Amino acid sequence: MNKHQHNIEIIDFSDEYKDAIKVLNFEWLEKFFKVEAGDVLSLSNPKEEIIDKGGYIFYAKMGADIVGTAALLKKDKGLYELAKMAVSNKAQGYGIGTLLLEHALKFAQAQGAQKLILYSNTMLETAIRMYRRYGFEEVEMEQGLYERANIKMEKRL
Repeated sequence: MNKHQHNIEIIDFSDEYKDAIKVLNFEWLEKFFKVEAGDVLSLSNPKEEIIDKGGYIFYAKMGADIVGTAALLKKDKGLYELAKMAVSNKAQGYGIGTLLLEHALKFAQAQGAQKLILYSNTMLETAIRMYRRYGFEEVEMEQGLYERANIKMEKRL
C-alpha cells in the first residue's frame, strides 16, 4: 500500500462536490485530448446524466480536497461502464486511481453487475496497465462512441 493511501477516503457523489467531476475530467482531457460535446453535457450535469440514469459517482478525498473521481454508468441490467475516471495532476503517484478502481469493482459487484466495460486510449499506458492488472481484457470496440477511445476493455465480475 502506498504510504499516502491511508489519507485518502473514497466518498459517494454529493451536491457539495458536484463540480469536482467536471474540473478533474476537464483537466486531463485538455492535457491529452479535447473535451467532446458529450463530456460537457455529462460532466456539467452529473446528477441528471449519471446518477438519475442509474449510475454512480465516487470521489477520492485527500484531506479537504477532492483529488480523484470515477463513475459507473448503467448500460443495461448487470452491465456498467467504468467512466469519467480522473486524478488531479497534483495528486498523481499516490495510488488514487487504483483505490478508485478497486472501490468501483467492489461496488459494482455489490450492485449485482456481471460485467464492467471501459473505453480508453492506448497512449494512457499507466491506466491500461492498471486495468489489465485488475483483469480487464481488450474486446472489439464499436465505432463512433468516443473520438479519443481506441481500446475497449471488459471484465466479468
